[in-house]
Amino acid sequence: MCGIIGYVGQRPAAPILLDGLSTLEYRGYDSAGIAVISPSGQPEVHRTSGKLSRLKESLDGSLPPGTIGIGHTRWATHGGPTDYNAHPHVDCGNDVMVVHNGIVENYVELRRELIENGHEFSSQTDAECIPHLIETFMRDEYSFEEAVRKTAGRIRGANAVVVISKRDPGKIVGFKVGNAGGIVVGYGEGEMLVASDLPALLPHTRRVAYLAGGETVTVTEAGAHYTSIDGSPLPKTPTHVPYDALSAAKGEFKHFMLKEIHEQPETIIDTLRGRALFDTMSVDLDDFPFSGAEIKGFERVVLLGMGTSLHAAMVARTWMESLARIPAEADNSSEFRYRDPVIDDRTLVISVCQSGETADTLAAMEEAARKGARQHTLCNYPGTQTTRIAEGTTLIRAGLEIGVAASKTFLCSLTTLYLLSLHLGMKRGALSKERSDKLVGELAQLPNMLGSMLSDEAGYEALAHRYSKHHDFLFLGRGLNYPMAMEGALKLKEISYIHAEGYPAGEMKHGPISLIDENMPVVALIPRDGLYEKMFNNINEVKARGGIVIAIATEGDDEIASKADDVIYIPAASAEITPMLMAIPLQLLAYHIAVRRGCDVDQPRNLAKSVTVE
Repeated sequence: MCGIIGYVGQRPAAPILLDGLSTLEYRGYDSAGIAVISPSGQPEVHRTSGKLSRLKESLDGSLPPGTIGIGHTRWATHGGPTDYNAHPHVDCGNDVMVVHNGIVENYVELRRELIENGHEFSSQTDAECIPHLIETFMRDEYSFEEAVRKTAGRIRGANAVVVISKRDPGKIVGFKVGNAGGIVVGYGEGEMLVASDLPALLPHTRRVAYLAGGETVTVTEAGAHYTSIDGSPLPKTPTHVPYDALSAAKGEFKHFMLKEIHEQPETIIDTLRGRALFDTMSVDLDDFPFSGAEIKGFERVVLLGMGTSLHAAMVARTWMESLARIPAEADNSSEFRYRDPVIDDRTLVISVCQSGETADTLAAMEEAARKGARQHTLCNYPGTQTTRIAEGTTLIRAGLEIGVAASKTFLCSLTTLYLLSLHLGMKRGALSKERSDKLVGELAQLPNMLGSMLSDEAGYEALAHRYSKHHDFLFLGRGLNYPMAMEGALKLKEISYIHAEGYPAGEMKHGPISLIDENMPVVALIPRDGLYEKMFNNINEVKARGGIVIAIATEGDDEIASKADDVIYIPAASAEITPMLMAIPLQLLAYHIAVRRGCDVDQPRNLAKSVTVE
């Protein structure tokens, strides 16, 4: 999750860029940089590793002149936090300057192609492919804007990009592909701005427009022109943002929960950065405190959590066994310490606690410590109580979550646990190189797959219209998707106040089947995996009893469409990452039903964000 700012107008650009980066520094602070085109038409690029303060110190009060420029503050995904990996990146002739947020999934093949065609790279980043691609198209006599659009059509993945060029020094061109990373355009008086987040624009304007996936914008001091990636003009009218902090923080979204659902593709990039290494297809968890020998010595893993965190732990239990080949169990923190658990120093206890302050999880960790277990924790905030009890901490990097019902903290917890499972599997020698390469490589596509499910919510609104008056729901899943069924039921009951239960589908005939009729919708999680036929049989059993089925299935599954009453599709992917994809439709279904029922989505009754008492 990187911060982007751009300015064109009559005022000096550099101070505005630096102030904007200060506002955006929460989005990344391992390096920062600015590029300004001087009045003579020559670009000046300044960038350093470390926090923004180091960039300011390097400038030493001597800011580059010019009234157009771009800036960037970075979290590394490809390449370490060094001066030469910092943005903005430039082409061979220093004509094109680019700042970028996202993951270029096909950067390896693009880099190879560009090097073969004579381009020289000066960084380890995926982002540097972009200015070189633009340079290539401009050599072929495309205009600056056309070259940017052509480049947007070449890169895969979820990406937000902002570009300036000395060949067309009065323009900033930006584009967004996929749905990770934002670009907000700010309309000033005789000046225009672009940024990755609204707060960077508010000191200058409250008139803004948002770029959607597959769209480009050309900004001059006189205004903005929008097109699709293919160049077709797009009408877009700026909206007025209320100045109160709460409304401004929500941006274009009606509720914080919806905003946080839509932020998930970008937060997953942040969760992966520096951990999933796509150049070597490996996982590097430098905050995991145990050596390879210690990892091989663990005889089992115990995962602890409450609520949403417990569901993430339950998914990870299967990953730990299938990927790391280590016996694992998931336990409710509130029950763990009351059964005198049999654990010792050969047991790895992993606690999942988004807030780091949940009372029952803290008590369970203290019990594990008394029995001599080794401990690692996952949470969203450094310095919290769980981090002080555990020997090591891996931050899930979800950022601030205001909605009480967990959305992005759940998905970031899942993704972090997946990385941890891969890490243990590699260290224990349980994963072949071929399999680990495939699983790590697929993670580069995850943000874009998540974003693809957020591009159109009309179907969820229609489902909410049909099903919001029902009083009971049943969620069914198998394998990795059984805990996801529980999470889907939890989300629905939390924010819509509808009674819902999540069950393993194999348990249906042991009781729940007696409840099925035309008044209780059944949400069936049925991806194309090794358990597909068994789930299909469960759906047949529901339909035979007059039940209603809402299936969440893999794209291209026409067979399920002929059986279920409604189908929500997720992208085709390996069974291992299907739970991350399932999270989006489960969250959106609950959200839109709750909105339809007129519920307080962000602050559901009787719930608190962090449960700090038993």
